[in-house]
Amino acid sequence: MSTTPPSTHSPGRLRAAALTAAACLLAAGCSALGGEDDGSAADAAGGSGADRMKVVMVTHGGEGDAFWDRVRKGAEAAAAKDGIDLTYAGDADTADQADLVRDAVRDKADGIAVTLAKPQAMKGPVAEAKAAGIPVVGLNSGMDAWRSTGLLEYFGQDESVAGRAVGDKLNALKAKHALCVIHERGNVALEARCAGVKKTFGGETEMLYVEGTDMKAVGAAVTARLRQDSSIDEVVMNGAAFALTAVESVEEAGSGAHVATFDLDEDLIAAVKRGDVQFAVDQQPYLQGYLAVDALWLYRTNGNVSGGGVAPVLTGPAFVTRANADAVAKFAAGGTR
Repeated sequence: MSTTPPSTHSPGRLRAAALTAAACLLAAGCSALGGEDDGSAADAAGGSGADRMKVVMVTHGGEGDAFWDRVRKGAEAAAAKDGIDLTYAGDADTADQADLVRDAVRDKADGIAVTLAKPQAMKGPVAEAKAAGIPVVGLNSGMDAWRSTGLLEYFGQDESVAGRAVGDKLNALKAKHALCVIHERGNVALEARCAGVKKTFGGETEMLYVEGTDMKAVGAAVTARLRQDSSIDEVVMNGAAFALTAVESVEEAGSGAHVATFDLDEDLIAAVKRGDVQFAVDQQPYLQGYLAVDALWLYRTNGNVSGGGVAPVLTGPAFVTRANADAVAKFAAGGTR
């Protein structure tokens, strides 16, 4: 997952923006898939006009974040294929997220997809959706909480497993002291990642909490810590933009530390190719958005439940290194990796 500064929009304005985005998607139809479409495929899948299935996706991602752009692009691709009217809305504020889900319930959505960065805040809204007979699936955040929150299915990366894989990777690279930087305190996904690193990494794992809404402050905090302790030889970040900032911090501090990260984008892949970042863990956000929307369509049209409702569908982790960065880069250039 990734985090950007919280939106300054009010919940009402966010909902209006989400509806506008949905209208734009409808106007575009299925053209995003390439070629012209007379609407017959969408009509066969999801009906037409008032009969089209309505899905709302609510995430904790801020506007303009490349990571969440990929989630949204995947969701829109599935919606276009299935003939779904999709409304996408994201806000880092958990109260606003809850309000957006309640709005979807009041609007009688046919399905809702949510992220669970802070699961407790979503329990009430999810319960209201279930009481209204609306299926709710999860994606991206909340691997350990999706079932207890009452979600039908879940699509994402097991962040604890991903963290342990990074710890193993650092062992293979013979690192000794890792600084794992958490840019949003209380975010269960970020906490699980760093805890996973600490569990398997044979060296010292140190957590550093920073304010992710202020990238200059993030860079300053990392730089200061590296100057304080020259034994830190690995900086593990939790997002592509944060990793690129950490690269600058290493240089400013005159440190010999390497940088690794969870999540990627086109610029981050270029940094891996240059050797500025050792490796990145890809959880495939495009796939998360696509599967979440498609799963709701499959449930409504055929009663399918991925994972049987008891097991998550994993989309990661996968490592991107200099050895395979070129293969990933061509998809990243199209905004889907």
